[in-house]
Amino acid sequence: MGRRGQSGNGEGGDVGVLLDTAVRGVVTAPEEGLDLALDTGASLLAASAGLWPAVSRAALGHADTAVGRCWSAGWRPADLVRVVRRDLKPVHLALAVDLIAAEGRRHPAAVLDRRWQEQLRELEAAVWWPSDEAYLSGFAQRHRLDRFALATVLLELLRSWGRLPPIAPVGPAPGRAAHSAHSARAEQRQRGPVAGEPRMLSRIRALLAKAESTDFPEEAEALTAKAQQLMAQHSIDEALLAVEGADPHAPGALRIGVDNPYEGPKTMLLDAVAAANRCRVVWAKEFGFCTVIGFDADLDGVELLYTSLLVQATHAMQQAGARQHLDGASRTKAFRQSFLVAYAARIRERLTEATERTTSDAAAGRHLREDGTAEQLVPDERLLPALKARTEAVDHEVGRMFPKLVSQRVRVSDGEGWAAGRAAADRASLRGRSGEIRG
Repeated sequence: MGRRGQSGNGEGGDVGVLLDTAVRGVVTAPEEGLDLALDTGASLLAASAGLWPAVSRAALGHADTAVGRCWSAGWRPADLVRVVRRDLKPVHLALAVDLIAAEGRRHPAAVLDRRWQEQLRELEAAVWWPSDEAYLSGFAQRHRLDRFALATVLLELLRSWGRLPPIAPVGPAPGRAAHSAHSARAEQRQRGPVAGEPRMLSRIRALLAKAESTDFPEEAEALTAKAQQLMAQHSIDEALLAVEGADPHAPGALRIGVDNPYEGPKTMLLDAVAAANRCRVVWAKEFGFCTVIGFDADLDGVELLYTSLLVQATHAMQQAGARQHLDGASRTKAFRQSFLVAYAARIRERLTEATERTTSDAAAGRHLREDGTAEQLVPDERLLPALKARTEAVDHEVGRMFPKLVSQRVRVSDGEGWAAGRAAADRASLRGRSGEIRG
C-alpha cells in the first residue's frame, strides 16, 4: 500500500496546512488554554466534510512525522502506548496503535531489532484500512465517533506525543541498526552457541507460567527456583563465551513498565530481580517505566522473572484481604505498600542466595545438565574475573546513559503488611529439591 504525505497541491495541500496549524496550536497551548485550542482545531478539521479523505491522508502523513520524531528521541512502540494508556482514554490507545502501525510501513522488518518487532506483535499493530483516504472514516465507524470527536482525539494524542522529551535510547531506531552492538549480537547468535537462547527462554517462561498457576506453594517455590537457576547458569555460560571472544559487545538495555498503584515497591522488586542477575535498574517515575541495563542474555530473563513474581505477589496480597484501623478507617493501602516492600526485600535476599550458589558451583566445576542432574567439570578460573568484568561494564553503561541519578526512599508504615509480605516472599523463595538451588 502506497503512502502519500500531507503536503501537495490544491485541496490536499490546503488540508495539510490546516492540520499542521491545528496540531501546532494544540501542542504549544498552555494547560489553561488547551480546551480552546482543542475546540478551535477540531472544529476546523471537522468542518472540512467534503475534504475528509484528504484530512485522513494528511493526518496519517503528519502522524508519520510525529512518530518518527519520537523514535529519534529514544522512544519505542511500547513506550508511546504506555504514555497514552496512563494519560488518555481507550479510544486514544486504539488510535495510537493504528498510527504506530501506519508509520511502520516505512521500515522493512529487517531493519527492526528483535525487541522492537516483539513490541509490535504484542500491540497487534497492523494496517486494517483499505486506503489512507478511508482511514479516519473507518476508525470513526469502529468507535462510533463523529468528525469533531475524532478530530479532538487525534489532536489530544498528537499533543501527548509532541510534548515528550528525549530519553536515553535502549536500542537503535528503525533504519539505524546497520551495525549496532545489538545487531552484532544477533548475528553472533546465528553463528555460535548463543543460538540456544530462545529455547532457554522458552523453558524459563514455561516454568514461571506453571509457578503462577499452581495453588501449591511448594510447587511454586520449586518452579521459581528452577527458573532462576537456569537464568543464572545461562548468564555464566554467556560470560565464559565472552572470555573466548564470542561476544565482546557492550551491555544493552530495555524498558519495563511499572504502573500505579504501588509503583515504588514494584520498582524495588524489579531491582531485586535485576541485581541478582547482574543488571541495573533506573526508574523514570514520571513516565511509568524502568530502564534495565545489562547484557542481552540476562535482560529477557529479568523481564520474565519480574513479571512472574509480580503476579505471584499480587495474588498473595489480594488473598491477604483488606485491613482496617480499630476505628474502622481503612489501612489497606498502607498494608499493601508495606507488603510489597517486604516482599521485594525478601525476594532480593533469596535470589541473591540462589545466584551466589549457582556461581559458586560453576566456579568449582559443577554444572547443571539440561535434564536437571549435575555433572562435575574441571574448575574454570576464568569465571569470576569474567563476571566481575561484566558487572563493571554494566556499571559503566549506566553512568554513560544516566550521568545524573538520585535515590528514592520507599516508606513502610504497616508492620502487619511487612510481616505478611516477607511470608509471601518465603513462599515464593528459592529453596529446592535435588538438582536445584538450595537457598
